Amino acid sequence: MTDIASQYRVKSEPYYKAVGKEIAQYEAAYDARLPMMLKGPTGCGKSRFVEYMAFKLGKPLITVACNEDMTAADLIGRFLLDKDGTRWQDGPLTTAARIGAICYLDEVVEARQDTTVVIHPLTDHRRVLPLDKKGELVEAHPDFQLVISYNPGYQSLMKDLKQSTKQRFGALDFDYPEPAIEAEIIAHEGKVDRAVAEKLVQVAARSRNLKGHGLDEGISTRLLVYAATLIGRGIPATDACQIALVRPLTDDPDMRDALDAAVGTFFA
Repeated sequence: MTDIASQYRVKSEPYYKAVGKEIAQYEAAYDARLPMMLKGPTGCGKSRFVEYMAFKLGKPLITVACNEDMTAADLIGRFLLDKDGTRWQDGPLTTAARIGAICYLDEVVEARQDTTVVIHPLTDHRRVLPLDKKGELVEAHPDFQLVISYNPGYQSLMKDLKQSTKQRFGALDFDYPEPAIEAEIIAHEGKVDRAVAEKLVQVAARSRNLKGHGLDEGISTRLLVYAATLIGRGIPATDACQIALVRPLTDDPDMRDALDAAVGTFFA
């Protein structure tokens, strides 16, 4: 198990800028092995936070990108055929439970509700995972913790977590950082000077004001880092913003014009 765990270790410290008390709060939750839910818009740092905390705590991290085609077997495992017959292959959730990893289910709301119910026995006092097809009951390693994330902005009657799932987790709210902190993050990650980073943050603020008025989401911190990275590699700022900010966000011609105008305001 040690060899397996080592391949899931976060090898180098990820850059993460705290915006509140989230680090201390998560450490307390991990000490109690409470399952945790990270809620916030896309690209605001949820996944980076989990990666940072796994490194800080010295624990393996197994990440699963959830999708609507994911089955319970994709999480817990299945029997496979090979030249010697059939063999059992653990899924990522089972592997994490066995080796004491942090299992991170990213955008869990994308998975079908009949798939996510398999996590229930791991998220209460039992801390077990039944492998019905194998006839085995896996008791979670003492270091195991389950973390899920989702974007409340995308939830609907058809895409949301059941209350029976939600109420098994503690929750931390995430959002885009305040402008000064976000500019610091962009400057560091994109390797641009502070003045450029501040202008990118101002462009993002304009777009976020349009959420619900033509845009489903505003420009994320992640996209700002992409734009800064292009600028740092010599791409003109207006071109970098078109490539990394405006074009990925919308295909609506009027909305693109409005965003291009915002870019032009700060990068004329």
